[in-house]
Amino acid sequence: MTTRDAGMASVQKAFALLDVVARDPRGATAKDISAALGIPLPSVYRLLQTLVASEHVVHLKDQRRYGLGYKVHALDTSLRQQVGTPGTVRRAVRDLHATADAAAYFAVYRGDAIVVAHVVDSPRRPRLDPLDFGFTDAAHATAFGKILLARMDRDEVAEYLQRHGMPGLTDRTLRTPEALHQQLRRVRAEGIAVEREEFVPGASCLAAPVLDAAGRTLGSVAVSLRPPDFERRHRAIAPVLRDAADRVGRALRAAEDCPAGRLAD
Repeated sequence: MTTRDAGMASVQKAFALLDVVARDPRGATAKDISAALGIPLPSVYRLLQTLVASEHVVHLKDQRRYGLGYKVHALDTSLRQQVGTPGTVRRAVRDLHATADAAAYFAVYRGDAIVVAHVVDSPRRPRLDPLDFGFTDAAHATAFGKILLARMDRDEVAEYLQRHGMPGLTDRTLRTPEALHQQLRRVRAEGIAVEREEFVPGASCLAAPVLDAAGRTLGSVAVSLRPPDFERRHRAIAPVLRDAADRVGRALRAAEDCPAGRLAD
């Protein structure tokens, strides 16, 4: 193994270690990490020593556990700032929630990753559970994911599926590339993506693309409802959703021309 390969392997192990520590609110012991990752205990301690020194992990000595460090919070804060949902976009999503009477979402695309950047819901119209700010790679199973895939050609979709797979999240999740391609053809033709209990049971979604000035897909807006409401109302919601997507696109284009300090009003 070359020095470069060894360095990459160490980085991968460090990120995997952080994932293990993040799974439990109490953190994890070195033995927990060793068992979860199949890494010898001395190697785990060496990684932990490095991550404690960088403040990405903290040693909870009284509990003999390791928890996430304060630098992780700083990374989360920086990510939210980089994704940066302008106030005009947040208002558009809030208005979509009110007009469509549904939980409303704004997602942006970073490469082939989907970032759910803003959600507006209510006790009467709750969001998908679990779904808050963050990444999701279930593109084949979500309406905003199908919008992302619809902007790709067939070869690009095949490469995406090779990297991410098509895990069956519910008994309604699409299981074959051909079934997915049939839906993507419909998304391209209609400009709307539909998902019926494919991501989580008890919720169905509708999404529309958010475009830049050149017509490229930047992200999407979406709504979710319980299936009976969705089947009764999704056709009436579709034009409201398209209008919201257009409004968000115009807001993002305007935000690019504004000083950064004016985006969070």
